[in-house]
Amino acid sequence: MVSKMSSGWVVMGERQVFAGYCLLLPDPVVPHLNALSVAGRGQFLSDMAMAGDALMAATAALRINYAIYGNLDPALHAHIFPRRADEPPATRTAQPWALDWSLAPEYSDAAYGDLKRRVAAYLSSATPNF
Repeated sequence: MVSKMSSGWVVMGERQVFAGYCLLLPDPVVPHLNALSVAGRGQFLSDMAMAGDALMAATAALRINYAIYGNLDPALHAHIFPRRADEPPATRTAQPWALDWSLAPEYSDAAYGDLKRRVAAYLSSATPNF
């Protein structure tokens, strides 16, 4: 867990296909974005962008890729991927699901804890305390 947000929780991805990969999980769980009220949708999407801001600040990412699918797992969740200018040419323009996730390092606090704390610090300074 990285941080509590107004709409849910930011967590680090189990496989760090890109260093800093996070997910935003709504609280309470809903099946898809359209199951939220208009205000709830706005809050979820705003929190998703704020998590992207935090990742840009913590990783010096060039851009952030966002994805919301829910076809396999019928519970709303947003994938948030920091993308860097120094990515290998073979992956620089690839969408994350085209990569071999089994080769991606697993999240561990030893490897990613400092990054997680920087993202959490950014989010706690930018959002109200819960």
